[in-house]
Amino acid sequence: MTTSLDPTTTDTNFADLATGDRVDGSLYTDPDMFEAELERIFYRTWVWVAHESEIPEAGSYKMATIGRQPVIVNRDRKGNFNVLLNRCRHRGASVCEVPKGKANGFTCPYHSWSYALDGRLRGIPYPDGYDENLDKKDLPLQSLRVESYAGMIFASFNPDVEPLDDFLGDAKVWIDLFMKQGAGYPIKTQGEHCFRFRGNWKIQLENTTDGYHFPIVHRSWMSSVDAETADMLSFMTDDNAVTHALGNGHSVAIMVPEHVDLDHDDGTEKIQARFDHIVEELSKTMPADKVRRIVRSMHGAGFNLNIFPNVAMSMSFFRVLRPISVDETEIRHIALGMDGGPEIVNRERLRIHEHFQGPFGFGSPDDSEAWDRVQRGSRGAPGMPIMVNRGLNREALDSNGHRTSHVTDETGMREAYAMWKRMMTDEH
Repeated sequence: MTTSLDPTTTDTNFADLATGDRVDGSLYTDPDMFEAELERIFYRTWVWVAHESEIPEAGSYKMATIGRQPVIVNRDRKGNFNVLLNRCRHRGASVCEVPKGKANGFTCPYHSWSYALDGRLRGIPYPDGYDENLDKKDLPLQSLRVESYAGMIFASFNPDVEPLDDFLGDAKVWIDLFMKQGAGYPIKTQGEHCFRFRGNWKIQLENTTDGYHFPIVHRSWMSSVDAETADMLSFMTDDNAVTHALGNGHSVAIMVPEHVDLDHDDGTEKIQARFDHIVEELSKTMPADKVRRIVRSMHGAGFNLNIFPNVAMSMSFFRVLRPISVDETEIRHIALGMDGGPEIVNRERLRIHEHFQGPFGFGSPDDSEAWDRVQRGSRGAPGMPIMVNRGLNREALDSNGHRTSHVTDETGMREAYAMWKRMMTDEH
């Protein structure tokens, strides 16, 4: 089927386009559908904008984008997080163009209207040109709803959005487990790789909990690593490698079951020889159990966690998507380290990150090519559905009531499209 959709229309039957085990091809290709998604998803729910370590002190800020709308994420002098629309209230110019840094406030370069870190309008040059009734308190930068969990900062244009705690729901347990890769140190961001691919944002959303593609798309990476690493990620026939649908579009794919909870160590796992130099260095100042705890965390957590609609906590990095157009998406891969941890470990974590996610790595280029080809192919036979039915026959409820199947199955995709359907049809 083909559609031409008006994003402001409320009677379009989006429900017919996502039916559980398949989705209509127009979800990848219809530009009006894309506009409707911005309005009904990205401007209505919680969207991840930053990690606390990116804005560590008063005045720290970074620029971000929600949908197409530019925002500034900052920490004010009271330690509060603010997310402000990057648009002067006077004539609409952006008030910040440096991607990140530290500032006392933000000033429009056009007419020098100046704003405080919390968005309050502080000054207007030559105010005698305005009516005496103009009051600065009535013209702050637009402020978004902001909440955070475990260092993850989310924002929403919707003032009536549900509390973040409710939105994250059962994903919070997995966020807490993910953060354990700090081995007792807080997690920090330490650089990123940003690129774009010629495809719809949902193609990447599907990928994070798609274990089925891993040994196929990433054969070159598997052949480039040591045998222990390759064996660790040989999960295709591991019955303990599963995917859980967590509700609200979130899902988790467990690829290395023994690393799900990095605090748990039965002592049988052998430390990889490639890390011998790190063990030797750390052992000079740390007890053996702490050294082992840190080195076991070098590859991150043993799972990929997808938080609908735009961020994944993927083993040892954050993957952030930004929809550009119906057939273009920006991806940021953010490397993680231990804040205050040994520098030799953070350097090695960066090298591991670069080997897979970096611009000359083995993973990201292969993924990007696959995503491009999905977009190109989906334009053929527009009425032919996209299938997300793998594992439906063996999906079951786990003890927590989560729909669960093997890590190579498409349980996570079905969960994401169920949330897409809810938001696009106002089903609650």
